[in-house]
Amino acid sequence: MTPTPTVLAVIPARGGSKGVPAKNLARVGGVPLVARAVRACLASPEVTDVVVTTDDPAIAAAAGAAGEALGEDARLHCVQRPAAIAGDTATSEDAVLHALHTYESAAHGRKADVVLLVQCTSPFITREDIDGVAAAVARDGADTAVTVAPFHGFVWRDGSAVEDDTYGVNHDKAVRPRRQDRPQDYLETGAAYAMDVEGFRTHRHRFFGHTALVRTDPARVLEVDDPHDLARARALAPLLDPSPYPTRTDVDAVVLDFDGTQTDDRVLIDSDGREIVAVHRGDGLGIAALRRAGLPVLILSTEQNPVVAARARKLQVPVLHGIDRKDLALKQWCEEQSVAPDRVLYVGNDVNDLACFGLAGWPVAVANAHDSVRAAARAVTTNPGGSGAIREIAAWLLGPTLTVPTDVPATPTK
Repeated sequence: MTPTPTVLAVIPARGGSKGVPAKNLARVGGVPLVARAVRACLASPEVTDVVVTTDDPAIAAAAGAAGEALGEDARLHCVQRPAAIAGDTATSEDAVLHALHTYESAAHGRKADVVLLVQCTSPFITREDIDGVAAAVARDGADTAVTVAPFHGFVWRDGSAVEDDTYGVNHDKAVRPRRQDRPQDYLETGAAYAMDVEGFRTHRHRFFGHTALVRTDPARVLEVDDPHDLARARALAPLLDPSPYPTRTDVDAVVLDFDGTQTDDRVLIDSDGREIVAVHRGDGLGIAALRRAGLPVLILSTEQNPVVAARARKLQVPVLHGIDRKDLALKQWCEEQSVAPDRVLYVGNDVNDLACFGLAGWPVAVANAHDSVRAAARAVTTNPGGSGAIREIAAWLLGPTLTVPTDVPATPTK
């Protein structure tokens, strides 16, 4: 019986980035780019283990948290990348070779047969992409494999400095054939590569011998190299990410902003200076259901108005208000509740919620949130703040009838 090949997926994720600072930690669909790559690799049945090679402790922590959330700690390894191969001139091949050597040295004699290079900068990489390149080398006999997408564009090059003219790279500019009359071209997506380990060690390059082309969906092809790419990725995430809404199994606590989230962000002021806000009864119903489900619920607000505390008393949930650094308060509350931040659903609407979005595993924006908040969210409600957005979120977690799922144990509270 032929032994199953050992397939090692390596994710290079250095901390330095000129085009987008801290790029590999940038969130698309509310998830750091490095975590998105980790999830895709761990979801692949073809992959034996995953190594994230980085020089940045924050990237290592984000990758580790993604593995923990999936219960895949044993298959995920983080390797400290030496400074010599972490600079702007270092190649991905250098990082993969070092990660491969480090993994095999620590694996008690286990040797990888196939190594994958998986790029964080391709936010919409899928498990199927990983499966495809891995299987092409591990089972189908290719020496290397690469993800590609069908490409029909006419490519031009400016050759005026050399030949006094521009010219077509993949076509004769004097002939304009129909698309169906042209040979099919393929665009390298930059998402995933696979290499036979021995050949890779010999050639020290990702392409040698027979290269298999693994076709992927052109709609998902995007590489994040500059802020414009990141903005496009965030805009596409609600359309391309599967199952954008969390369920009860994804969340251990719910933290709610107040103004603009539980209200419509308007304030009525009487002649004595007293402020009045309007809330939604459906939101109160949803919060009560979350409490019955055993989920800790917290209201966290920068607003000092007594109405915030009054609403919290009505809902019978704890409140922290008049808070300048909501992210620090959230972190401390998670520690006190023994809740992992990656298991927290945080609901907000404006820019002062973005720091908390960076901590919570499920940052959620209400429908009328600021554009930057919607872009950073992992999910967005269809209802605006103050108009049933919290009731909607409760239905994501508990179902439309707000019934506590019987197959999920209640979260213990202190």
